[in-house]
Amino acid sequence: MPQIGFYPGSFDPPTLGHMDIIARASKLVDRLVIAVGQHHGKKPLFAIDDRIEMLKSEAAALGKKHGIEIDVLTFDTLAVDAARAAGANLIIRGLRGSGDFEYEVQMAGMNAQMAHDIETVFLAASPPTRHITATLVRQIAAMGGDATPFVPATVAKRLRERFGR
Repeated sequence: MPQIGFYPGSFDPPTLGHMDIIARASKLVDRLVIAVGQHHGKKPLFAIDDRIEMLKSEAAALGKKHGIEIDVLTFDTLAVDAARAAGANLIIRGLRGSGDFEYEVQMAGMNAQMAHDIETVFLAASPPTRHITATLVRQIAAMGGDATPFVPATVAKRLRERFGR
């Protein structure tokens, strides 16, 4: 049975931390679905189509490198329902620290109860990316700082364009 991973998130914007998890998850699965969640109560920095485009651009090389198919899609349902609809048997979640762990373990437990056939796999962030959060990247860029060390080059360019720098 092929391993199909489902990596959900807001990816607003995609960071080097996200790319680290995507690269590492690509070694574990036969197909990876990167799922950009839409939360209708939040106003994202980048439109959903922009986030999908950025992720497709960045993830394509990783898929080729690891010989797997990587798809990028959007969802506005429960992640576990979207994972099932994508045919996934694994939900991939990145952990930066102990705060993430507590929340993610609770979520994994709830998902397991709703979908016994889908496992959650936690990948600890690599040390060089452990401190990166999309929230802080947005704040740095909005205040005129250089987000280049935290995001892929194409994303850094879009952040500069977005904030007129």
